[in-house]
Amino acid sequence: MLAARIVGALRAIVGDDAVIARPSEVKVYECDGYTLEKSAPEVVVLPRSTDEVVRIVRLLHAEDLAFVPRGAGTGLSGGCLPINAPVMIGTSRMNRIVELDCDNRRAVVEAGVINLSVTNAVRDRGLCYAPDPSSQQACTIGGNVAENSGGPHTLKYGVTTNHVLGVELVLPSGEVVQLGGAVEDIPGYDLTGLVVGAEGTFGIVTQVILRLVRQPEACKTLLAVFDSVDDATAAVSGIIAAGMIPAAMEMMDQVIVAAVEAAFHAGFPTDAGAVLLIELDGLEAGLDPQMQRAVEICRTTRSRVVRVAADNVERAALWRSRKRAFGAVGRLAPNYCTQDGVVPRTKLPEIMRRITAIGQRHQLRIGNVFHAGDGNIHPILLFDERNADEVRRVLDAGAEILAACVELGGSITGEHGIGIEKIAQMPLLFSPADLLVMSQLRQVFDPERHCNPGKIFPTPGSCVETRRPHRQAAA
Repeated sequence: MLAARIVGALRAIVGDDAVIARPSEVKVYECDGYTLEKSAPEVVVLPRSTDEVVRIVRLLHAEDLAFVPRGAGTGLSGGCLPINAPVMIGTSRMNRIVELDCDNRRAVVEAGVINLSVTNAVRDRGLCYAPDPSSQQACTIGGNVAENSGGPHTLKYGVTTNHVLGVELVLPSGEVVQLGGAVEDIPGYDLTGLVVGAEGTFGIVTQVILRLVRQPEACKTLLAVFDSVDDATAAVSGIIAAGMIPAAMEMMDQVIVAAVEAAFHAGFPTDAGAVLLIELDGLEAGLDPQMQRAVEICRTTRSRVVRVAADNVERAALWRSRKRAFGAVGRLAPNYCTQDGVVPRTKLPEIMRRITAIGQRHQLRIGNVFHAGDGNIHPILLFDERNADEVRRVLDAGAEILAACVELGGSITGEHGIGIEKIAQMPLLFSPADLLVMSQLRQVFDPERHCNPGKIFPTPGSCVETRRPHRQAAA
């Protein structure tokens, strides 16, 4: 139990309204978007500035207390769960856009700024912030940096690390360091790139220098309907092989299409085996020939319907349906778990078949919505957390899906991170020597493992399971 004097000292730093300590209130923070693992902190602190973060961290360092950073809690791997860390430091109140330098296409923002707010702030100047996770209306830049978030349009524009020029980082000792900077290339080691995707294990990112890009002059969006996932993935490979790099290629299978159509009435045929959303952007003069070529490829791969969005209203409706797909899944089951594996594009048909077989073996219904262009799959496992046996089957099925991804030449995560969810799968990709080097690198930033302990790697001397929080699933 955290001593009352420490809670009092935290209140002295940030004010009474920025410290949450009642058990009924901290329960709100017991999980992120990965709901299979739950563990509430003893206290949540909500600083408003880097200075307050520094003072909090120095206090915890002096008291030998671990802490966990948290953004909006939209993560999907349990990355912000407090494991042997009584204090949670939330950055949601650090939500200022500090500077907009549109001439040099840069923005300096605090960690709690909502992803979409950056684009909204520069839209009138013809600019945008390219990484666009499905949760972009809620997720924060600090969380995006922690997980190296992606999104539909990363096929062409890249993930978070490709758009971060520098970070302000509060180390677990309370020291503030500036990594990277406002220029494109900094000599020496890419320490900024090291922090992006470190899942908050190096310290707390408080400010970020973002790269802005120009909005494309024109966009063309089409919806292709297929009788099978195999045919849809053949279209994906065909478009890439033709030399085109679409801004996005997103796929939904029949389970997800039915849920989305029931929720949003976007005009998707519910008997389709798969639908493919393709977006091409760039100079208006050359876009129509590219789109026509994409339509031809879809027809060659047995698309039964190809529909080009007539205007921005129809385009927005298609994307709104895609980005709300995860919410629509709530119509299908009380709970769902979203996996996040990667396979080479040419292996998409095989991994889809394996996912189907895994679902049948574990008696689980699985829907699929994913970034088909770069092979980043998101199988959605439907279940009821009140059924303990069903929870166990979901965990086992998820582990099998990730193992299959690795076997096919892929990875165990594309954008959700490792967190606590995938610690046991790390040896599928990395040798003991690899894991040791990464652990040693972490110690350079956090020698006492005070910052977000129990994530990514098993704690030395103990097994993974003992470091996991209590799995709350009633029989």
